[in-house]
Amino acid sequence: MTNSWETIIGLEVHAQLNTGSKIFCGCATRFGDEPNSNTCPVCLGLPGALPVLNWRAVELGARAALALGLNINHRSIFSRKNYFYPDLPKGYQISQYDQPFSANGVLEIMTADRDEAGHAHDWHPMTVNVTRLHLEEDAGKNVHEGLPEVDRYSYIDLNRAGTPLAEIVTEPDFRSSWQAYDYVNHVRRALLWVGASEADMEKGNLRCEANVSVRRVGDPTLGTKVELKNLNSVRFMQRAIEFEVERHIRTLESGGRLVQETLLWDEKLAETRPMRSKEEAHDYRYFPEPDLPPLIVPDEFIEQTRAAMPELPGPRARRFSESYGLSFADASQLTAERSLADYYESAVEASGNARATANWIRSELSRELENAGLTAAKSPVPATELGALVRMIDEGKISGKQGKDVLVEMFRSGKSAGAVVEERGLVQVSDTGEIDRVIDLVIAASPNQLEQYRAGKETLFGFFVGQVMKASKGKANPKVVNERLREKLKS
Repeated sequence: MTNSWETIIGLEVHAQLNTGSKIFCGCATRFGDEPNSNTCPVCLGLPGALPVLNWRAVELGARAALALGLNINHRSIFSRKNYFYPDLPKGYQISQYDQPFSANGVLEIMTADRDEAGHAHDWHPMTVNVTRLHLEEDAGKNVHEGLPEVDRYSYIDLNRAGTPLAEIVTEPDFRSSWQAYDYVNHVRRALLWVGASEADMEKGNLRCEANVSVRRVGDPTLGTKVELKNLNSVRFMQRAIEFEVERHIRTLESGGRLVQETLLWDEKLAETRPMRSKEEAHDYRYFPEPDLPPLIVPDEFIEQTRAAMPELPGPRARRFSESYGLSFADASQLTAERSLADYYESAVEASGNARATANWIRSELSRELENAGLTAAKSPVPATELGALVRMIDEGKISGKQGKDVLVEMFRSGKSAGAVVEERGLVQVSDTGEIDRVIDLVIAASPNQLEQYRAGKETLFGFFVGQVMKASKGKANPKVVNERLREKLKS
């Protein structure tokens, strides 16, 4: 059904900037405080209160813009976006309109095709045109309880009102819900990476909206679009887009007509529901904010910000692939978070084995971190100690199987690799003289098995290996045991 249709998607991401205070006043931006406790005359919109721009919001906005490939404008204007809503006490929102903080960005992301279960394959680059990133203040929050039209109560918490936001708008460049999914994940990672935002969708400090339409393949005219709002999960966004695309195609193919409207996603019902129609949409009546001068950003500030930026995740993943011989999937996983990428490089320096270190982090360490709900930055096992553990395995001091047990104990106790190995008496015997002595004893004690082995029953080799490991109490280096045992059994 869908082969003759093309999906058109444009995205807006609203990210709260990671400042300690609000964008136009000194109130705290802490999440989870008592409702309406972080407010003042400015963010309450009381008469006579004047906004003053928080320069930290400009600094973080600049980091976000550069991380997303945008050009920072030397001059931008704050405007009043007029509309009435209960959680907007002033009756307008201070935002930016025709002269935004940054614009005309070109961003390369990695996206993948997915099967029906959502498993990714065939990763490839995609270019996204980012229209703008502008600065604005957030609104408050409505909290509802009870059933509609029965015993519904609504409360307003203005703690969030005035929190600085970066609104990031793209061109309608996406042709599938999974491309949109990969883009939002890229943005989230980039904002976290440069410290611009906590980008935590569960706390509401990263929210996304999608404009979705379909058209016949080859038709240059855009179809009727719907706007999906208040999407607080990347997966919910992907499902909502998929639902709407299927609904649009089904409606058009049956001869129906689409209506431009704003929709919400109901995850419980797995369907969208109307929020408002086009006829009810706001006429925002933008005009320049009279209480704020134009925002002037000099070249020196832009260059200083650029120079202070960390190596971004995309270039770092490519460097990991080229320098350490990692696959794209492994490099991408290790650069999912900046703290994890830093951890990996420190561990490689200590181990001298890039590939083995990557494998240990991606499997054993990641499992322990996930079970404990920790990031690499808070790992009880320092990167240098994980590197030391990998080096001990490479040098044959302990086996890989023993290493797994050692890592679990290191994670639990915070002790070094060397301390755990010593406490448990796990150091492998690699001395060929000692291993030869044990092999000779095992062979002498197993004349029947020796005769059968030399008669062609090679499966008994495993028996001899097991007996040697048992006699050495598991301390003999398995590699050396295999090599010496084959020689002894032949002679």
